Amino acid sequence: MSRISVVLPYRDAAATLGEAMESVLADIRDDDELIAIDDGSSDGSAAIARAIADAKHARGRVVSVASSGSPAQAAGIVGALTRGLEVARGELVGRMDADDVSLPGRFEAERELLSSDPGLAAVGVLVEAFPAPTPGMERYLAWQSSVLSREDHARAIFIESPLCHPSTLIRRAALDAVGGYREIAWAEDYDLWLRLDAAGYGLAKVPRVHFRWRMRNGSLWRSDPHCSAQRFLEARAHYLALRLHAEGRAFAIWGGGQTGRRLARALEAHGLRSAAFIDIDPRKIGRVARGVKIIDATEGIARAASKELFVVVAVGSAGARDIVRARLAAAGLPEGPAFLCAA
Repeated sequence: MSRISVVLPYRDAAATLGEAMESVLADIRDDDELIAIDDGSSDGSAAIARAIADAKHARGRVVSVASSGSPAQAAGIVGALTRGLEVARGELVGRMDADDVSLPGRFEAERELLSSDPGLAAVGVLVEAFPAPTPGMERYLAWQSSVLSREDHARAIFIESPLCHPSTLIRRAALDAVGGYREIAWAEDYDLWLRLDAAGYGLAKVPRVHFRWRMRNGSLWRSDPHCSAQRFLEARAHYLALRLHAEGRAFAIWGGGQTGRRLARALEAHGLRSAAFIDIDPRKIGRVARGVKIIDATEGIARAASKELFVVVAVGSAGARDIVRARLAAAGLPEGPAFLCAA
């Protein structure tokens, strides 16, 4: 069975690093390894990591990408991950962050899921947020927990990032095939999931809680501009544009509100203009948005059924996406070949 290398970058994480490392080491096999990468710590984190690695011998290794006490020279998350991959010996790459907790059984469950389907490139688990997630984070995790199968992830990829990065296990060959982690304008993990999807690989999730994700004001995903809503929109538009170019036909955006218009604007930056907007609000039908007509659902479905239009569903109201999905499916239009959902 394939060996796992868990890559854990850290910087100034003395308060939580020990718990994070021990949670991994308690769960991996003797021939697996944990690689802790010090990215410029100045608070004693490096000493904690080294003490744990020394105690665990071959299963724990410590690597530095910047001199301790020099945070200004830190490589950043992509640089630290890349350094970890350079020394990783496993065929599977596990991810872990320095302030989270990996729960028992995670790595075996993920290893088994990857083994069950050679087409899967990355898998995750259900996640418990602590100590006090915001309402927005609770909604996001509820959505993420509803995305389980390979098919679910393919349907969800242009809506939001479907996997909690530090909870994942990734097939090294697939990671290398798409170019590893990249320095990019948006979040490196969502970029990876989008590239894997574009390359034809699958994503999936173990339907059990095996990970605790710590919510902190200083967490990278809260403070890094790479993780802003605008950057995520740009990421979706970049890869969605590739998909729409490959479709080779006109497309319509179902959703004449803010969500649909924002996506249309982002796609225009890639030279793609929606042929129409589709909406069910009678007050909008016949109006013009971003230079194109808003048509009703009956006309939109008919033009999609004739294969004149590919439909991108971009609606913001709670529950609206599932209603539109059901209506398109009822008209005999399959998700993927005839339409997809985005945000």
